[in-house]
Amino acid sequence: MTSAPVPQRLAWAITGSGHYLRESLDLIATLPDLDLFLSRAAAEILQQYGYQHQAGRVFQDKTASSVPVELFYQGRYHTLVIAPATSNTVAKMVAGISDNLVTNLYAQAGKTRVPSIVFACDTAPELESEAPRNNMVKVYPRRIDLDNMQKLHTFEETTVAADMQQLQAAIQARLACLNNSCS
Repeated sequence: MTSAPVPQRLAWAITGSGHYLRESLDLIATLPDLDLFLSRAAAEILQQYGYQHQAGRVFQDKTASSVPVELFYQGRYHTLVIAPATSNTVAKMVAGISDNLVTNLYAQAGKTRVPSIVFACDTAPELESEAPRNNMVKVYPRRIDLDNMQKLHTFEETTVAADMQQLQAAIQARLACLNNSCS
């Protein structure tokens, strides 16, 4: 007896950045069939900023082996979104290091050919970013941060968004592709 296939969902991972965190959470609230994955730093930063998420299923980085990644092997996800992604997370992904929930999700998505969309925080030589308590600060990403973001563009099955408009467009393009039976 064969069981019915489980409908695929969108996997969204948040790292420990406040850069466009509120806007990412607003976007998450508009998307159906989404599971949220929080790094340890993301769980802290959500509290620090006083933000709430509206995702139904939430997985947190609480196991050494990142147990929730097994859901990618079960074909549960059609897309992985990592937004916002810190420079630390991007550097680890570029170096092939998968030592926490989010970097492990990215590695396993790649190994199971699930497309990833990454909104990296450090996308320009000078940025304004929201700090806790609604303070805006100037941020000057280092050359290595910008170089790693550029390297991420070369990874297979990876779309890199430089701003919220590109992130929204990439997600909408992916969902439209899925509705039209794209791979």
